[in-house]
Amino acid sequence: AYLGWRQSAPPVRAVVIPPPRFIGLSTTFTVVLEAARGRIAQAEVRIAQGGGGAVVLTQPTSAGSRLETSVTIQGATLGLREGAATLEVWARDDYWRPLRRTDAPAASIPVTIDLTPPSIDVLAATQYVSQGGGGIVVFRLRGGDAAEVRAGTLAFPSFPAGDGGARVALIGLPWDFRPGTPLTVAAHDEAGNAASRGVPTEVRTRHFRSDRIRLAESFLETKVPELLPQRPPTQPLLDGFLLINRDLRRQAEEEKRRAALRTASHALWEGAFVQPRNTKVFSNFAEMRTYFYGGREVDRQVHLGYDLASFRQSPVPAANKGVVAFAGPMTIYGNAVIVDHGLGLQTLYGHLSSAGVKAGDSVEKGQELGRTGTTGLAMGDHLHFEVLVDGVSITPVEWWDAKWIRDHIDRPLEQAGLPTLGGTAPRAAAAKRTLAGDPGRHPRASRR
Repeated sequence: AYLGWRQSAPPVRAVVIPPPRFIGLSTTFTVVLEAARGRIAQAEVRIAQGGGGAVVLTQPTSAGSRLETSVTIQGATLGLREGAATLEVWARDDYWRPLRRTDAPAASIPVTIDLTPPSIDVLAATQYVSQGGGGIVVFRLRGGDAAEVRAGTLAFPSFPAGDGGARVALIGLPWDFRPGTPLTVAAHDEAGNAASRGVPTEVRTRHFRSDRIRLAESFLETKVPELLPQRPPTQPLLDGFLLINRDLRRQAEEEKRRAALRTASHALWEGAFVQPRNTKVFSNFAEMRTYFYGGREVDRQVHLGYDLASFRQSPVPAANKGVVAFAGPMTIYGNAVIVDHGLGLQTLYGHLSSAGVKAGDSVEKGQELGRTGTTGLAMGDHLHFEVLVDGVSITPVEWWDAKWIRDHIDRPLEQAGLPTLGGTAPRAAAAKRTLAGDPGRHPRASRR
């Protein structure tokens, strides 16, 4: 009975986290081993293929009854061929049993060996993009699972564009993007194999205006309690304003990035975007605002849109066709609406006194979204209007201009032999179909 009890002790248990489906040029996972009796004496990771294979890791150990180790497999160094294989984890403990247990791996996972990185061909791109401006990159991807255009620390998603692996990515560079920073298309496949290609787009410098804003006591007395209802009564008004102008401004930027995930996988817009009629521009994109209180400078912030004014509570039209991605309070922008136009392109409407749409509503170009107002950190009745690409604010002037769209968006598509977007192409090309597809999730929605 005693010997039977010793023999019945279970073997070492192995878990692979996450269990890989592919082994590529570099594949990393974690192996967790647990011994029911005794201590783990040895661990080995192998790739078995067609009667042969390779040992990836051999690790004598006296780690106790539990071992957790990270394993990285460099697939090209193992002499394996592409195709089916098995990942095996072998382990034994030092617990004595009367009879040797039948050799069997503690874990066995079917995998596919894939050592071929994706292929990227850049077909065309906007020739030059200015700071705070937009453009497009068109490329063909083969053997890849996902691809994006990288601009410094930013990554812009790409979307399918017809047959043959063609993809498009709209890009939008921040106002302070550094010229000389490379733009690249980066792709990877399910095996983790990666590839990248440079984008032949020149980034140009653009100069922006500055403005000086004097904070009146009456303005602070109105806006600080409105935007910070939880503020202690003893807190100075200026401290409350700085909290709004800095922290709540950052929260609004985070909301823009969340809204960017709710974009269609095809173009929803038609033609140039429209500016509300009979409006006067009294604040420009990327103005550096210096705030003064009591005769001294207290803060600096960059204004990321256009301020457009007409008469009080004037109608606010949708700049183009799309679907409402956000509608509700947005800190410094007050009551706000974000309309998605597809492919990561969106427009924001802030300081509204009222909104007549809700998230998920389809809207037409020119359809009333709401009325202008003074909600948020507004000093007077006006519309704060932004154009965004994947949550990055860019100048609206470009997308108001049909010629700019033809030259900087549609022309690269034509050079790549693809249909144009949004019906803005010259008449000779009007017969071409537009890029279309089913609305889908943002390619990075699960990673944000």
